Amino acid sequence: MATPKIVLFYVFTPLPDPEAIRLWQLAVGETLGLRGRIIVSPHGINATVGGDLPDVKRYVRATRTYPAFAGADIKWSEGTGDDFPRLTVKVRPEIVTFGVPDEVVVSSDGVVDGGVRLSPEDLHQLVAERGDDVVFLDGRNEIEAQIGKFSGAVIPPVTTTRDFIPLIESGALDEFKGRPLVTYCTGGVRCEVLSALLRHRGFSEVYQLDGGIVRYGERYGDDGLWEGSLYVFDSRMSVDFSDRAKVIGKCAQCAEPTKRIVNHPDELGRELAVLCARCGPAAE
Repeated sequence: MATPKIVLFYVFTPLPDPEAIRLWQLAVGETLGLRGRIIVSPHGINATVGGDLPDVKRYVRATRTYPAFAGADIKWSEGTGDDFPRLTVKVRPEIVTFGVPDEVVVSSDGVVDGGVRLSPEDLHQLVAERGDDVVFLDGRNEIEAQIGKFSGAVIPPVTTTRDFIPLIESGALDEFKGRPLVTYCTGGVRCEVLSALLRHRGFSEVYQLDGGIVRYGERYGDDGLWEGSLYVFDSRMSVDFSDRAKVIGKCAQCAEPTKRIVNHPDELGRELAVLCARCGPAAE
């Protein structure tokens, strides 16, 4: 029986012909019968795709043949075999839509002016040295943090990444400008950009969790600073790092503890809600 797998990766690098990359990635993905979402821009590529293990391995090998993608940090997870409805490959101005494509500058080394990268071990060292002075800033949409976050993290009231720039420029985060600020997100891609945008706006000591929550969970599971479940962008909706994961979410209707995020009330997924099994629609 085939083993379904999902891979998540991104690479920030200048791409002079994003449309050519799009056509190539589409051809490879369709040939191998993969499904998922791939975004290509002049800044690089961001991809989450799934399929049978042998096909996903072939996709990774093919993608690495492009020199700029050869060193991509590929994050693997278990799939269900029905994680995405189709394969979509699109060209956009940004691979993460903060709404400031002209401000983001990338080189062959990645995003220019990004925050200092911290491995999971480096993060623990920073916290050991600086203690409560360290501020964790969630770089995801607010609803994602309702079911899982770093303990004590600042959760910005944002529903899309486009909301971050107005929030930062409003002064809402200014109290953290003189403190070590650790940005984190699912796999790291959003914080590559967010950390640079924060530095451009006067935040002097900015870090980014390298590899995101995914790599941290692989290293420490539920025995570290993370608590709860991780929201993911496929039909699984969330994953746990162990069978001891805390349930920190609360149903929006009855306040019952739950980690369940569902497409509601819009079944197409443009709106999400934390709803328990009794109050929400049946899981797909």
